[in-house]
Amino acid sequence: MIRSCKLSLCLSRSGCPVSEEEPEEWLPEVKEKTKGRGRLKKDEAAEKKPAVKRAAKPKEPKPKAVRKPRAPRATKVKKAVDEKKEDEKNEGIVPQVESLHEVKVKEEVSLCAFSISTATTGVLLGEEPSSSKPTSMVKKEEPEDDFTFDEPAQKKQKTITAPQGRPIKLKSGNSLGDELQMTWDLIKVLAEKSGVKEWVCSNIVNLLRDENTIPFIVRYRKELINHMDADAVRDVQLVLEELCSVAKKSQSITQTLKKEGVLTSELEQALQNCRSADDLDHVYAPYKKGSKLTKARRAKQLGLEAAALALLHSPQTLDLHSWIKPNTEGLSTLEEVSTGVEQILADMIAKDGETLTYVRSLCDRSNVTLQSTVSKTALKEQQQTDQKSKPKDISKFSLYSEFSCNIQRIQHHQTLAINRGENLKILSVKVNIPDWVKTDFCRWCVSVRWRPQGFARPELMKILNAAVEDSYKRLIMPLLCRGYRTKLTTSAEKESIAMFVRNLRQRLLMCPVRGRVILGVDPGYRHGCKLAILSPTSQILHTDVVYLHGSGRNREADKLRHLMLEYSCQTVVIGNGTACRETEAFFADLIKNGFFRPLDVSYCITSEAGASIYSVSPEAVKEMPDLDPNLRSAVSIGRRVQDPLAELVKIAPKHIGIGTYQHDVSQSLLKAALDGVVQECVSFVGVDINICSETLMRHVAGLNAGRARSIVEWREKNGPFLNREQLKLVKGLGPKSFQQCAGFVRINPESIRRYWPAAPTQMLSNQAKCSKTSSSISNHPNPLDQTCIHPESYGIAMRFLSQIGGSLDQLGSAELRQQVESSVRRSGLEALAQYLNTSAETLQLIVDGLTQPPGFDIRQDFEQADFKQGIVSMGDLHEGMVLTGRVENTALFGAFVDIGVGRSGLIPKRYITLEKLPVDKRRRSLALGPGERVEVRVMDVDLQRNRICLDLIRVLR
Repeated sequence: MIRSCKLSLCLSRSGCPVSEEEPEEWLPEVKEKTKGRGRLKKDEAAEKKPAVKRAAKPKEPKPKAVRKPRAPRATKVKKAVDEKKEDEKNEGIVPQVESLHEVKVKEEVSLCAFSISTATTGVLLGEEPSSSKPTSMVKKEEPEDDFTFDEPAQKKQKTITAPQGRPIKLKSGNSLGDELQMTWDLIKVLAEKSGVKEWVCSNIVNLLRDENTIPFIVRYRKELINHMDADAVRDVQLVLEELCSVAKKSQSITQTLKKEGVLTSELEQALQNCRSADDLDHVYAPYKKGSKLTKARRAKQLGLEAAALALLHSPQTLDLHSWIKPNTEGLSTLEEVSTGVEQILADMIAKDGETLTYVRSLCDRSNVTLQSTVSKTALKEQQQTDQKSKPKDISKFSLYSEFSCNIQRIQHHQTLAINRGENLKILSVKVNIPDWVKTDFCRWCVSVRWRPQGFARPELMKILNAAVEDSYKRLIMPLLCRGYRTKLTTSAEKESIAMFVRNLRQRLLMCPVRGRVILGVDPGYRHGCKLAILSPTSQILHTDVVYLHGSGRNREADKLRHLMLEYSCQTVVIGNGTACRETEAFFADLIKNGFFRPLDVSYCITSEAGASIYSVSPEAVKEMPDLDPNLRSAVSIGRRVQDPLAELVKIAPKHIGIGTYQHDVSQSLLKAALDGVVQECVSFVGVDINICSETLMRHVAGLNAGRARSIVEWREKNGPFLNREQLKLVKGLGPKSFQQCAGFVRINPESIRRYWPAAPTQMLSNQAKCSKTSSSISNHPNPLDQTCIHPESYGIAMRFLSQIGGSLDQLGSAELRQQVESSVRRSGLEALAQYLNTSAETLQLIVDGLTQPPGFDIRQDFEQADFKQGIVSMGDLHEGMVLTGRVENTALFGAFVDIGVGRSGLIPKRYITLEKLPVDKRRRSLALGPGERVEVRVMDVDLQRNRICLDLIRVLR
């Protein structure tokens, strides 16, 4: 679902933004005899039914005499729905969609709209078979030759090569472009800014307006978005919101100026032409309340606009002496009149689109640089030694005290660092544009664009020349400088946030360590090391505190050995906070001496970022009410290795300790992006709805805190969910929410047997009571509910199983896998999809769901924590030594790697080159992320500054 900060103007309404009058090339090429063509026509007729729906559901109460006709109207709606259901049965529509209509009459109207929408989308997704032949409209992956860290971030990111398929355009409703009331076409501008095909942008806009979540779109609507990944869809969403924000602000400014009586048709047109906030500010600045009248507006109030236009269009007839009015300020002398005309011309030049385009083209060909120096304020404060306040630390910005770089080559981290220094008033920053740009621009204006239409006397040409120079110096150059700064900052923030997103995704998708008893250790000196022993299912078995760094070390070691033998614990997880290095040395020494025999003990170091914040949070208090906050931290550290995703979602993403320049980027954009990737990871991994926590559940696509709480309450009252359909019984979970979350929810029979072993008959009785109002919802388990197959595709999955001679009892077995692979190999995925009246993408998802073993976890292919038994120190390192390590964090300037010496080494960005990376990572801006194993060479060891410089040799697989 679109984030809460979405614009009410464009993202709160349903319908498609695509106009029916769009070019023919947008439509898929389908043969006339295909089944999909006929079924699309049925759905077109179905889309006309909302008129009946609206008539049958008046919002205001009516008198009794008027309410009587409602019964036959409802019957009419039900009859129409029944007819549609009969048509869908004949056409083989998914039966799960039909079940939405079998509810009370008072609910039929609202559910009918959802059914029609779902059926229409289903037809669009399933009825148009993909083609194996390439078409001119198919989005293809570009050659992988654009990987460089010296260039700006790519506009679009894709993780896979898009298979050949047909572009599909959703049915259009009200045009979003018409709602925005701007002169530019939304879809075209969106495609231009995001680097995505227009038909894909159109589909994404429609899907987002229909309140589809990004995980749902990426997994179950692949053909509509041309197989883009979640990051690419999120980029398009951000650009869309930015454009809608500009349009909304433009409308607001227009209304304000209209009330003030200063709105002209030219000004309104200029506002509607704006495509960015900077453009709007430039046009609106002279009219803002509280600001003085601009020089041009004062001159216009004196009536000099006619003289300025005459200078351009008929200079031979202009006599400035006739405009002199001795008793009027601003018109009393010839010099004042000339100045007024000059100021009006300067304003006209600065707001002319063609003029701005030309000057920007000149700048693009020139060496425009960003320069930073130490500010006079900082130098003055540093010289005043007698002041009470602490002087600014200029040394932190020594790299930028005399800095100059071409704006095309400046790095993102440099931009953010300069911005930070400027905000702290340590650095003074300016944009330098070469002088020849001004010379060329002035010549072009006088001789081409603003050349008078007729003979102009020398005194008039002098006014024009002065106006051009004044316009460039006072209006255009500041606009260009602001534009460059905004563009650099926006690009740097976008790349920094993308770095956060990649780091967080890889941290959340670390492979869980299952089937082990874990000893979580929160190290410390004075207050001791907090211990928590956890069962393989993350249950707390024992908590304690030991003092490993005092005089009683031997006694504490015996205590540790006793606990580990008692609970058969062979795995130790140590937090990387205070006293981590000493605690690691203590355990390494015990392991080396065989102190824990017969146990084969190993340990790992994990990040404890955010553990302290979580330990005092309401979630932690609710989950572990009887534990001391320090012991809760030890529990959290241990669980981060057992199941990183389930534990880390309890912590605000910004506290997990990933990325850099966290406080220098837009906090709203950062929060939205991080929340989005958490939802993406939780959804793609899937949750067992019967055992997952409320905290984890609220991050599933389509759910939120309220719906998660309702699900937990229903589960506590009625027992476990036996199938996905029972989610419809939960209060507050409507058809749209069910559609979005159903595919990411799992019903695991093993969990039901393990955690609800008693009285299944009574449990079914309780559920039967609560389902009296919805007799269409079954209480029987469905094996497909433990797969990634969406309920809307169950009918297709059953037909596919019937075709290959398989059954649901074989789900995930080697025998069924062999049958499926044999059928796909024999007939081909495209041919099977056409036979089943679905898309190849949907059928591939069904194949994956049927053949994946029970309990399949996508995280099993990701990196796991490194366990070790020995230790080395920085003193053991020397230049040229080759080591293996794991990436801990990545920044815009390099990657930090844990090589097991207690201090992470840095691989500078310049050492992460194309030839050292796997092919599938060469399109990313830094290519490395947390958890990846790498082979590195020590370049330099600075013991005094405690720094290690590394060179990347290769990424290990």
